[in-house]
Amino acid sequence: MSQTENHVTHAVAKVNNVDILLIENGEKRIAIKPICEALGIDAKAQREKIERDPILSSVRGLSTSTGADGKQYEMVTIPFMFVFGWLFTIDPRNVKPEAADAVTKYKLECYKALYEHFTIHANFVEARQKMIDERLAIYDQIQSEFASAKDKLLEAKQELKKAREYNFDDFKREQLQLQINFEGGNANEN
Repeated sequence: MSQTENHVTHAVAKVNNVDILLIENGEKRIAIKPICEALGIDAKAQREKIERDPILSSVRGLSTSTGADGKQYEMVTIPFMFVFGWLFTIDPRNVKPEAADAVTKYKLECYKALYEHFTIHANFVEARQKMIDERLAIYDQIQSEFASAKDKLLEAKQELKKAREYNFDDFKREQLQLQINFEGGNANEN
């Protein structure tokens, strides 16, 4: 970390083994030239591309930063939060061969991050609906079992009531009834 003219700088990343310095002077900014040099792309062309971009041109500025030779220079910078989007615009075919794979992987990660950012709510809604459907199926099953159990409980309660009301006279009446078995053909007469 170094400090000059109310600027504090420290490395936040490495691009092709080159430290990328964050310049803090009340705002976090990144110089684009060291990144361009590390990737082997033309810094002037990138500055022009930033100037043509309606968003990046509105936030670009100049800050004092340390060059590869250790000296202090005024460099074109953009806020740290915009660096990731700017890097996404770099074509891997235009960088040093040894940096092409890293730039391609970075772009793939950006595509994934964008996809996740813009689909996370839809994924939540889908996951929530699946959870609700599963719980609803369980609830419906338990409710059905409960209704069946409730009917069985009512029937058992009525049978219990009959058993409690059963008296000796009912018992005698049942015992005195003649029971004849007509099943199986002929009944034996005595």
